[in-house]
Amino acid sequence: MKKLSWLNKLLFILNSLFAFLLLLSYLIPFISPNSFPTISIFSLVVPVLIIMNILFAIYWALKLKKQFLLSTLILLIGFQYVNSLYKVSEKKILLNDDVKIMSYNVRLFNIYKWKKEDKEETLKLVKDFIKEKDPDIICFQEFLTAYDVNFDYKYKFINNNPNKDVSSFGQAIFSRYEVINSGSLNFNSAANNAIFVDIVKNNDTIRIYNVHLESQKIQLNKENFGEKDSDRLLKRIKNTFKKQADQVEKLLAHEETENYKTIICGDFNNTAFSYVYRQLKGSKNDAFIEAGKGFGKSYDYIFPARIDFILTNKNITINNFKTYDNQHSDHFPIMARLNFN
Repeated sequence: MKKLSWLNKLLFILNSLFAFLLLLSYLIPFISPNSFPTISIFSLVVPVLIIMNILFAIYWALKLKKQFLLSTLILLIGFQYVNSLYKVSEKKILLNDDVKIMSYNVRLFNIYKWKKEDKEETLKLVKDFIKEKDPDIICFQEFLTAYDVNFDYKYKFINNNPNKDVSSFGQAIFSRYEVINSGSLNFNSAANNAIFVDIVKNNDTIRIYNVHLESQKIQLNKENFGEKDSDRLLKRIKNTFKKQADQVEKLLAHEETENYKTIICGDFNNTAFSYVYRQLKGSKNDAFIEAGKGFGKSYDYIFPARIDFILTNKNITINNFKTYDNQHSDHFPIMARLNFN
């Protein structure tokens, strides 16, 4: 019993540490990385902190120990965080006049052979998948523009990256609805950008942003986490968060130039617990939170990383949201059914 008592004391110390870090992480969305970049790093591990606190709460509850109150109270304080991580029930309303919009980082259709199949095979698999799911609008990130990559859509806007070193790829938006305007925000970035189109549906103009925020460029299977390289890695992550904050500021300023209903899709390269997510979401709805189910994991990694999003104005109804577990990229495609009536 004495050994068990010491074990419980050690576990409660660990529990207290995870609870404190989770409580600290609640501040992250309110602090700009330009002011305090170090705390922004915690946004990448918030899912782990939530899961660990849930496990500790369950452990102490099963032991009938009052220590379960610590993690339970911290989780209740940040209930919206937990709600962003996992959804129990799915909203599934399928209306004929819904607009199906998909966001998909296709990782250049595997031209560098990250996966076994070659570019032609990957491209065919992606085309078959899109034909099967039949979205009305698709926002592609890391789209290959150097080849004649086309899909069966009447309207499209394909934008090469303004950086000449990576001008063979960029972003694209394909639409079955008329595109009356399009453009690029031209981020000051090596390979990331945001583009937009204005579409017309039922005499209503909707602006759709396709966003690809600054990449983290973290390769955990290749990084050397020795002291020197760890410092270099942390510095790079901090700089990435600062760039993301600047990019979001530019996008929000652009959004204010027109009073349209707005949809923001894309790869944020950050989580729902970050400053940039909170800024982009604002008063918008997150399609996953409104209608999704499960973890909504959109990046192929061991942890449930949700870094791809579809955000909509409040006056757009979200009827359904899906994350598709296919293996043609390091990202999983996401799709929402939206209604503009």
